[in-house]
Amino acid sequence: MIRLLAVDMDGTCLDRCSRMTDRTLSALREAARRGVVIVPATGRNLECLPHRLAAGTLCRTGSRDDYANQGLFRYVISSNGAKVTDICKKKTVFQASIPQRDALSLLEKCRGKGLGTAVHVRHRYLLQGRVLTAAGLILYGKDAKGAYCVRDMEEFISRNGCEVEEFQFYFITPGSKRKLHSVLEGYPALRGAYTPIYAEVFSEYASKGNALKALAARLGIGKDEIACIGDGENDLPMFAASGFRIAMGNAVEALKKRADHVTEANSRDGAARAIEQYILKGNL
Repeated sequence: MIRLLAVDMDGTCLDRCSRMTDRTLSALREAARRGVVIVPATGRNLECLPHRLAAGTLCRTGSRDDYANQGLFRYVISSNGAKVTDICKKKTVFQASIPQRDALSLLEKCRGKGLGTAVHVRHRYLLQGRVLTAAGLILYGKDAKGAYCVRDMEEFISRNGCEVEEFQFYFITPGSKRKLHSVLEGYPALRGAYTPIYAEVFSEYASKGNALKALAARLGIGKDEIACIGDGENDLPMFAASGFRIAMGNAVEALKKRADHVTEANSRDGAARAIEQYILKGNL
């Protein structure tokens, strides 16, 4: 019996236009109504959750029946597993952030490397400079309520004593990707996940898998009672922490090879189809 369902957002529950369809939202709500703990597990920071999903938090009366019948989720894995948050109690359940000293040192060494800088700090999405901020607002659209412009990221982190949940470094000039990779070689406690246009940098202890295991232990839920759905390499640790694994049709091959089932792509409501078939109908 599945008691907890961890679901990735971009590329999984969201379509190619970063929208959550009615069918996906309905499937998630029905699973929650039946008592399954729904856990968004995303690379986004907490305040940039999909706006349609964020409207369904389980923070009304606090009773178990109310959670099952009225809401959708209470716990969120954000910033690629750097944090797990209990939305109702506004409490951090798990954290694996980059210490302020390391964050400032990394920013110093990245100066002049042709990189655009953004960070996840205290659940917010901070972008350095107006141009990058404008791009972020366009990218997230209605989900961008947690995005803010910062003039000088080093000064902000230093002044506010911030730990960093995640860095995002955008490759602005030729060779900037290679330069960032070279810089990160000097930080063995940090890991980088690269895309063609940017890299995510986070603590070596931050992963969706570590976050999911910490939350499941807190809730008394065993691995065999956990299902997950994802599409990217950052979902591999989550697959390792789950008893039942579903890969999207648009997922990377490494994830498909480790999946128990492969569903349709996110452009064809693959996440909704999987929830309907495997979670609601129990066809595991």
